[in-house]
Amino acid sequence: MNNNNYPTRSPAEYENRVKTIVPLLKNVLEMLGEDVEREGLIKTPERWAKALLDYTKGMEQDPKQHLQVIFKLDEENYPNDAQDMIIVHNIQFTSTCEHHLAPFRGTAHIAYIPNPESKKITGLSKLSRVVELFAKRLQVQERMTQQITKAIDDYLNPAGVIAVTQATHYCMVQRGVEQTSTSTTSTSRRGVFLTKPELEGKFQDYLRIELDNAKF
Repeated sequence: MNNNNYPTRSPAEYENRVKTIVPLLKNVLEMLGEDVEREGLIKTPERWAKALLDYTKGMEQDPKQHLQVIFKLDEENYPNDAQDMIIVHNIQFTSTCEHHLAPFRGTAHIAYIPNPESKKITGLSKLSRVVELFAKRLQVQERMTQQITKAIDDYLNPAGVIAVTQATHYCMVQRGVEQTSTSTTSTSRRGVFLTKPELEGKFQDYLRIELDNAKF
């Protein structure tokens, strides 16, 4: 599928995809040694097919549909020399690792500094939507984190944007090394966050304050 086209599927197309996938998943279950006719598994291939389409529905969504909702700050509220951040933290997400088709889940923290000329901002919930959009794909965490900042950079053109994601990968928990308490952190920076490391320090300080406050 071409990710740049973001096709919109009708209900009939959705049902056709489910019907096409179901017999393939039945074959998988049979290859695992299961009886697909036993009571507990009769509807499993259909449920599984619908779940897979839900896990990857972000492939058919364009981040523009969320980030095109724009507001503008005025000079009185946001001076030209300001480098104040808009931060949304603890955005929960669940995604699917493209290497083993195992889930990984965690949180994303995002901050951006409005462009001093355009002063464009977007609704806070839209940042959560962008995270969900990229999470609902076959993914690797590192790429997802980069996609989040790229989308915000492309559509809001901020002075800078930074994202940090932290996740537990069940391909590490349930198989292989079986590390049940390991988490992975990925970061992505654009704009002034690349040239002014002190801004990232401020962002991390804000996150620490929020985490400390959450303890009470």
